[in-house]
Amino acid sequence: MVAYSVASMFFHEYTIEEIFSFVSRSGLNALEFWLETPHFWLRDLPVKEVLASKKAHPVLSLLTVHAPILDLNPCSINPEVAEVSLGYALRSIAIAEELGARVLTLHPGRRTAKRPPGSADFVRFDRYIETVRRTALDNSLKISMENMEPAVNSLLCTPERMRELLDAEPWLYFTLDVSHALAKSDEEPLRYIELCHDRLANVHISRVNGKTLHLPLDRSPAMATVMESLKEHSYEGSLTLEIEDLNFGRPLSSDEKIAVLARDRAFMQECME
Repeated sequence: MVAYSVASMFFHEYTIEEIFSFVSRSGLNALEFWLETPHFWLRDLPVKEVLASKKAHPVLSLLTVHAPILDLNPCSINPEVAEVSLGYALRSIAIAEELGARVLTLHPGRRTAKRPPGSADFVRFDRYIETVRRTALDNSLKISMENMEPAVNSLLCTPERMRELLDAEPWLYFTLDVSHALAKSDEEPLRYIELCHDRLANVHISRVNGKTLHLPLDRSPAMATVMESLKEHSYEGSLTLEIEDLNFGRPLSSDEKIAVLARDRAFMQECME
């Protein structure tokens, strides 16, 4: 059964308890907790507070986790940046296990320069995967790699490249970011689903408008088509709203954000059930 979720960063200015409360009020039944949520990230990662909020809101007992990405790049040409990034990937696995999450989403990294990746960049990527693999094989958590939007320095932004990675790493799962795929074409999310649905563990869903990504679904026919494809392929993971609140042009109140989520949640349920 599909879980209807939202990324905690949509409520980035609120406390951990407030975030759980707001998401619960929206009618969603799951949460993707980003470790960089400020009230968590800037306070020495208080795992016990997340566990307490999870316990207080049992409707949100299904939890996924997103590893930190800001200022980090596991494929950086700077060896110290790469090392710190690898350390946070491993720390994220431990935190996700402690939180009882079922999926941890990672980003693949990128070439530091805005140039096409070369052999040295893929060597660094292979080291990243090898490091995560050693820890992943020791637990039951699904480690899930996210596709990136098309960019000259991207290491993982096509369905074919994702399939190649999944075939090479049978322990690894896939997080589909619909907006990132739509940045290429309307058909790209459907190609990802067709090629990689057997390893799909999480879906970040949001609409695009021109070059603006991560917008609310707003009953978009394109979003309905994506969900129809997921349903046809018997997807049963999390359907996670990843919405950038700065795209609204003005600050939204907590009640306005809850209303946005409630509308999109109703639309997702209509499409998936």
